[in-house]
Amino acid sequence: MNLFRPKFFTTIKNYSKQQFFSDLTAGIIVAIIALPLSIALAIASGVGPEKGLHTAIIAGFLISFLGGSRVQIGGPTGAFMVIVYGIVVKYGVDGLIMATMMGGAIMILMGLFKFGSVIKFIPHPITTGFTSGIAVTIFSSQIKDFFGLKIDAVPAEFLGKWEAYIGAIGTTQLLTLLIGMIALLIIVFWPKDKIKIPGSLIALIVTTLIVQISGIDVMTIGSKYGELSSALPMPHIPAFSLEKVKVLIGPAFTIALLGSIESLLSAVVADGMIGGRHRSNTELIAQGIANMTSGLFGGIPATGAIARTVANIKNGGRTPVAGMVHAITLLLIMLVFMPLAKMIPLASLAAILIVVAYNMSEWREFIGLLKSPKSDVIVLLLTFFITVLVDLVVAIEVGMVLASLLFMKRMADVTEITELTRDNAEEDDSFTPSFDRSLLQRLPSKIQVYEVNGPFFFGAADKFLEVINEVDGKTETLILRLRNVPAMDATAVHALKRFITVCRKYKIKIVFSGLKPQPRDVLTKAGIVELIGEQYIFENFEDALSFAESFHSQRVTA
Repeated sequence: MNLFRPKFFTTIKNYSKQQFFSDLTAGIIVAIIALPLSIALAIASGVGPEKGLHTAIIAGFLISFLGGSRVQIGGPTGAFMVIVYGIVVKYGVDGLIMATMMGGAIMILMGLFKFGSVIKFIPHPITTGFTSGIAVTIFSSQIKDFFGLKIDAVPAEFLGKWEAYIGAIGTTQLLTLLIGMIALLIIVFWPKDKIKIPGSLIALIVTTLIVQISGIDVMTIGSKYGELSSALPMPHIPAFSLEKVKVLIGPAFTIALLGSIESLLSAVVADGMIGGRHRSNTELIAQGIANMTSGLFGGIPATGAIARTVANIKNGGRTPVAGMVHAITLLLIMLVFMPLAKMIPLASLAAILIVVAYNMSEWREFIGLLKSPKSDVIVLLLTFFITVLVDLVVAIEVGMVLASLLFMKRMADVTEITELTRDNAEEDDSFTPSFDRSLLQRLPSKIQVYEVNGPFFFGAADKFLEVINEVDGKTETLILRLRNVPAMDATAVHALKRFITVCRKYKIKIVFSGLKPQPRDVLTKAGIVELIGEQYIFENFEDALSFAESFHSQRVTA
């Protein structure tokens, strides 16, 4: 099946021993990078720390094994933290499992219906707006643990969070803040280019040793979650019901859309680095299968992780084997070392996520977009502020609707409907660069010519209807020149029908010229061609004008 062709089965045909060792090294290094991130993201999402590792192991393996990219690394990412936390708060862990599995099913359908290429057309201001908004939300969610604030329940809303933080600022624990700052400084100043081991892992090890050796009293994973299991969970399917499906369909679509955007964006970045080409629909199907399986084992949503994918490429990973090694390495680490994870200070995990939020913020890109056209700036700011102040689901919905409306307006703006007269023959800035303007000098007063330039969609149909007001009984023949119309939709057809009705009222003969294949097909299926008559449709304007002149001469003679 062409829609589903995993890269693993393509690359394994010519697989070499040398490539295996490169993939093995890259996979192990990426697993070390993924370890602290997976734990931190799970805790920040409102679930147990093991869930992050379960997701990275199960979904990460399947994304590499079944995916359409040679080097994609999958797992939990910061983008999902906000939506996951919101689902857990509203619908509980079972609701999260259902939404994750439903989101996976939607992604599979998106791949089967070849939506892989469509996802890439989501406007850049929208993706930047909600990515920057997510970054701000992630940063805000880590303040309590980083400062050790004494707050029983942190409000879910952004403004409520900061109100609670300001109110509890006097409860800051200096030792907790010190541990968080040490972790943050290690991550920021760790020599990434010289040492393969990630600074986040070193930060966890150093701060955990400081806490354990000194015996200082700070909140750790163990003091919050108790003993941690090192075993993979058994599959569990929550009780689905139509009522639950209805309330979770919105979050499920957000998981599917967000996962699709991030995974395909990561695949595109990877293509540029290795000179490859991913299979977008295969990638969507694989991401869907991975998310359904992750949900089945109690995991959280997963997608392609850009930072881990880039790390994989830089360390020699060139086939899906590297991603599979990454998942197996995480499994071995979990089986052996998971009980030790309970010693990790929460302030250190908060420091990791603060750095993740900074890297996600794309603040330079955000500032650059503020210099864009006003319509793009509006989309950017609305998406950003709705993500931060309201909800990610609403932000994506509003952003997409607004972007679509602005696209309609732009399409209408670029489409021009102009009357061609003898005066146009003297103009140098004609809308038709290849037009023989001398033909216009032949125009009798009883023949009107209108030209449509640009896509004839719903946005431009209103402009066309204004032409009706300029048509009266003095005109005998009206030529509609459509050679510069590449496409036409149902609203344009409706406008043409109304136009034909008005022309028939005044007994005006309508002639089409230069009709391109797509508009001709649309007009044929809509019955417009039959309505006006095939004999009144001409390939070029000169033939249409000659016919109109002949028709005019006959009426004058009669």
